[in-house]
Amino acid sequence: MAILTDRKSLREYDVIVVGSGAGGGMMAMLLSLGGAKVLMLEAGRNYDPIKETPMFNTPEQAPLRGKGTPDRFFGHYDATVGGGWQVPGEPYGDKQGTEEEFWWWRPRMLGGRTNHWGRISLRFGEYDFKPKSRDGLGYDWPISYADLAPFYDKTELMVGIYGSNEGLENTPDSPAGILQPPPKARAGELLAKKHCRGLNIPVIPIHRAVLSEPLNGPERAAKLFPDNPLARKLVGDDMTARAACFWATPCGRGCSIRANFQSTTVLLPPALASGNLDIITDAMVREVLVDASGKATGVHYVDKFTRVDSIAKAKIVIISASTCETARILLNSKSAKFPNGLANSSGHVGRNLTDSVGSSLSGHIPAMESLPPYNEDGAGGGHVYTPWWNYKNQEKLGFARGYHIEIGGGRGMPGIGSLGLLDTTSPGIYGRKLKDEARRYYGASMGFAGRGEMIPNENCYCEIDPDRVDQWGIPILRFHWKWSDHEINQATHMQNTFAEIISSMGGKATPRPGREALNKPGEIIHEAGTAIMGADAKSSVVNSFGQTWDVKNLFLMDASILPSNPDKNLTLTVLALAWRSSDYILGEMKRGNI
Repeated sequence: MAILTDRKSLREYDVIVVGSGAGGGMMAMLLSLGGAKVLMLEAGRNYDPIKETPMFNTPEQAPLRGKGTPDRFFGHYDATVGGGWQVPGEPYGDKQGTEEEFWWWRPRMLGGRTNHWGRISLRFGEYDFKPKSRDGLGYDWPISYADLAPFYDKTELMVGIYGSNEGLENTPDSPAGILQPPPKARAGELLAKKHCRGLNIPVIPIHRAVLSEPLNGPERAAKLFPDNPLARKLVGDDMTARAACFWATPCGRGCSIRANFQSTTVLLPPALASGNLDIITDAMVREVLVDASGKATGVHYVDKFTRVDSIAKAKIVIISASTCETARILLNSKSAKFPNGLANSSGHVGRNLTDSVGSSLSGHIPAMESLPPYNEDGAGGGHVYTPWWNYKNQEKLGFARGYHIEIGGGRGMPGIGSLGLLDTTSPGIYGRKLKDEARRYYGASMGFAGRGEMIPNENCYCEIDPDRVDQWGIPILRFHWKWSDHEINQATHMQNTFAEIISSMGGKATPRPGREALNKPGEIIHEAGTAIMGADAKSSVVNSFGQTWDVKNLFLMDASILPSNPDKNLTLTVLALAWRSSDYILGEMKRGNI
């Protein structure tokens, strides 16, 4: 993609979008197609997955057979080519008194987390929008499922989602004709489904943002943009250029054939083709600028190539920098009018930080030993999953919200550690016997991972560290964290459930206590809530369109605005919210209100 704007010839734009991931990418595409002149600023480097994705590379072609390293945590072939848990020269810290170390994943690259994510795309259900009304905890959303459902429909048509409609509680179906056919379940997944049935645990096809068949671009674009001929043409042509999945490369590497969803391959191409979008990469935003009346006028950023401070101006500013980075920018945007940070009259910026509750357990399954050789590549990740099934028993469980189960195992591409089970089953052997044992045990394990809802609490937040700055001179974040009993008890339930499933499959696994079994805060990379939406300016940062209460031409659009963090992965909902917000912004611009 030819996308790097000449930095010496910047004009004043209608809209500045900070960030290029799910929220920023969708906003930029829709606003550009709607005729607005848009400038996108991305803190990371340019990235083109069509040219850079290692599509068919095998482990032996990579250093350490592709095993993860501190600078490539998820493996040599992972799509995160810039950034990670630690970014050189850009530290963060923990506030004194915190009970847990927070892990902050920052991909410094065009497209952000959409290049790396697992593509699991689950709609939030009716219960998820009104959790406080159900159990008295956390916050209700100022909108309902019915308000967002049309935008889920549009997003799924635009992105391309495979899956099935099962009619389960709080697990919304999609209208007919939107979902693509899911791939068949693998052998281990079928075995898990068989034994989960006896435990009254559902196992169904997962919804994932991967094309299982080619798109009819003109047909879909006509449904999405009936009144916009340019958008129909650009989006229709671009959809048609996407190929269906080869079922041969893990999605976390990116996708050069554009079968899976990435902002870089699905949202940005039609936006750029409109001629209305300019992109500057390696632009580290320091603060949002405001005039004497409190209106946003643009952003102050550091050009990482030259280390020169620069300014970009626009009529509307949209921050989509990711949950914690968005809070950081707002808190650093101080002025005489906003001494506590921009859009922070409620005091909620940086507060209510959540991440998915994560815990996992795996076990050896004797029934899966010595299986005949066959190809289990498939899509990146599991083909099936378990949605939360215990709504009617929730009050008896000792925790208020549920979790879904991601199921994995079987014969994936072998790498470092794939035959680690032999250390236990076959110690001290070598030669032909070792090869026979490797064939016997390869793939004879199944793993189960829970992804659960965390309830916001006053002990989990981020704030500006008063004593430290990064290499660009920008004050950094520090984190404070404390799990509540809800999350600890939920993780205990996960462990006991996984052990029960493994036992029913004929394996053995020892569950761990919940506190020991919890993933690190931030480790699931599903942060949300640092600038929540709400019904009024006293209890929230933005309205339901992501428009800040304090600054009418400043919008936020990423998971920072989510009042709750359900057990369903966040990306699809961020995309749908961005579509709804874009329609609102275009309407307000036409009416001259912003």
